[in-house]
Parts: sequence; structure tokens; C-alpha cells
Amino acid sequence: MPNTLGGGRARSLAFETLALHGTRENADKTGSLTTPIYQAATFAHLGVGRSTGYDYSRLQNPTRQALEETVATLEGGCDAIAFSTGMAALACLMDLFAPGDHIVASDDLYGGSVRLFTAVSGKNGIGVTYADTSSADAVESAIRPNTKAVFVETPTNPMMVVSDIAALAGLCKRRGCLLIVDNTFLTPYLMRPLALGADIVLHSGTKYLGGHNDALAGFLVCARADLSERLRYLYKTTGACIGPMDAYLVLRGIKTLPVRMERQQENAAVIARWLKEQTERGGALVTDVYYPGLDDHPGIEVSRRQASGFGAMISFATRDEAIAHGVLERVQVIQFAESLGGIESLITYPAMQTHADVPPEVREARGITNRLLRLSVGIENAKDLVADLRQAVYGE
Repeated sequence: MPNTLGGGRARSLAFETLALHGTRENADKTGSLTTPIYQAATFAHLGVGRSTGYDYSRLQNPTRQALEETVATLEGGCDAIAFSTGMAALACLMDLFAPGDHIVASDDLYGGSVRLFTAVSGKNGIGVTYADTSSADAVESAIRPNTKAVFVETPTNPMMVVSDIAALAGLCKRRGCLLIVDNTFLTPYLMRPLALGADIVLHSGTKYLGGHNDALAGFLVCARADLSERLRYLYKTTGACIGPMDAYLVLRGIKTLPVRMERQQENAAVIARWLKEQTERGGALVTDVYYPGLDDHPGIEVSRRQASGFGAMISFATRDEAIAHGVLERVQVIQFAESLGGIESLITYPAMQTHADVPPEVREARGITNRLLRLSVGIENAKDLVADLRQAVYGE
């Protein structure tokens, strides 16, 4: 294998190979198998008007550049920009828009995104209309003359609603607005929104890309150079760049992304089927299961068409609030914690955690009740996870 995996050679390699080896464009001369951590804030100039290509780490750092090139290659974008967090990436993204602009967003959306749209974007004069993005008709009805973008999570957080990216991309092109897709849940291993017509992909790299619950990161991946140039200008101006240590950790995590995702979604399928069986029992303590890979999920055919898997996120509702609280108190292998996408299985209470800032009446209308739990399935043995859920649900 050549020392440099850039250009056409990189594009010809399989995803698993690219995730493991990256593009190697910034490999040093020592033969190190890992990208070095360039823990430097500033870099010396070679002379007047002469630079190594690195001047100040807010603008670029070799460790961060290696990460960005890897993510851009995996997503099929012309550029990837690495941020300190996913929310920092979203905040920079929203700076593309001006007072009086309008966006349409998925009506089931991560609570932090809703909080930013409400508390920051609204203050800055940017209007947001929430719509069911699984329906292209609903999205088109929400588009106004001043609509600049459609922002989509698919599957959504936490209700696992699936949107047809190709259909929305066609609509956005006809109506002259950007299509932005949050691909955190599926990652480029399972879905590549840019290939389906999206303009920008957003990631919380803290989640599956990093995969080990030990680093914060966010990404914007662009399909076009003009978008990259505008975002890079905002990025260097506002400065929410990822540090070299976190960049190194996310690069390390990406090396095992394919094998982690395969094990996690394999486990998720087992758990989703078990939870579904519980809904069919007399006096069921579990009443609803939301997982895109279940045969009765309304978005399963769209998922099959646009993705190569269903991911490892499951939400489920219990019969009453007391049962939900009992599950959270009794889990032992599964950890009661916020976040998702790591190798450890985590269970979250959206109404009190990820979506606490969403008005209660809005939460209720979208199914985010005090009975709803969200499960991020890890790489543990599936039998152990099912056994843990069984004793947590039934108090056995």
C-alpha cells in the first residue's frame, strides 16, 4: 500500500480501509502508524511571506487537518470542518444566515438544536418553522420566499422518524434552498447524505465517530467549495475549533467505526425485537418501540433505499411514568447517562435530559412523554443487554 492514500487512490478504497488508514496526506516522515498530536498553538514562519501551511492552530493544525480530510473522504465531501462540539458546528452553520432569513427544520429534533434555534437564532432574526420532514409535501408547505435551508435529522432524535433525503434534495433544489442533514445517528458508514443530494452534513463527532465517550467534536461537511469557503471564514473568525488532542482521539475512534457500527446495530436489532415482543404481552409494561429496522416502522422502505443499515438507536415507551423511572433506577449493565454512540450502552430520559428545554406541550405533542426512554446500544453481548432490560422492566 502506498504511503499516500489521497486523490483517486483513496476514493477507490473500501470504507473500512479508508476509516482505518485515513488519507495519509499529513503523515509525518517517521513511519508512525498514528497521526501525531501537534500540541502547538502557533507555528514559526520560514521567512517573510513564507509559511509551512500552518500559522496558528485556530486556523489549522496538522492533527486536525488529518481528521478533517478523513471525515471529508468518508462522507464524500469537498471539505470537512472540525469543531470543538456538535453544537459549535451548528452555531457556525447558523451564521450562514442573516436577519430575515427562514429555515424549515424537522419537528422532532435534538433539544439542544431547538434551544439554539430559539434562544440564539431567533434573537438574531432568523425564523424557524418545524415540519414533519418525513413528508415532502409538509416541508414544501412550510417553505416561504425567504426560506434559505431545510434542516433534517434522520432518523430523528428521539422518535426515529425517517426522511427521504433524495426527495427533499430535489425539492430544495427546485425551491432554491440548502438541504442540511444531521447524520450523527447513522454516520457515513451507513448513509452518505451528500451522495443523495444534500448540501451540508452535520455531525456530533462526540457520538459514533469518536465512539468512546472520551472526546468532544463536531463537523460540517460540504458538497461545494463555495459553502466551504463561507464556513471556513466564519470558523476562523469565531474560533470554535477542535483541539489537537480531541482531534487525535476522534481519528483513533474512526479507525474502528465500521466494526463498532456493525456490532451495535446487530445488538440493536436483537433488543428492538425483544422490546417489540414485550408490547404484545398481556398487560404490557412496554407499549411502543421506535426503531427504523422494525418491519412496522413507517420509514423502513426509505431507510432501505437510502442507507445500508438502521443504526443502533432505539426509543421505547413504558405503560406509565413509574415504570420508566424504575427502568432507569434498575439498569446495571446499561448506564443511565446522556449522550449516545459510544461503545457502552446508555439509556436516556429525553423529557428530563436531552429535551428538557423543549416546552412540555410541544414534547407531549411529539410523543416525548414522561414514559419515553431512549437507548443507545453498545457493543456488549446482546444477551446480557436483553437480560439487563428484562430485570429493569419487570423488576426481576
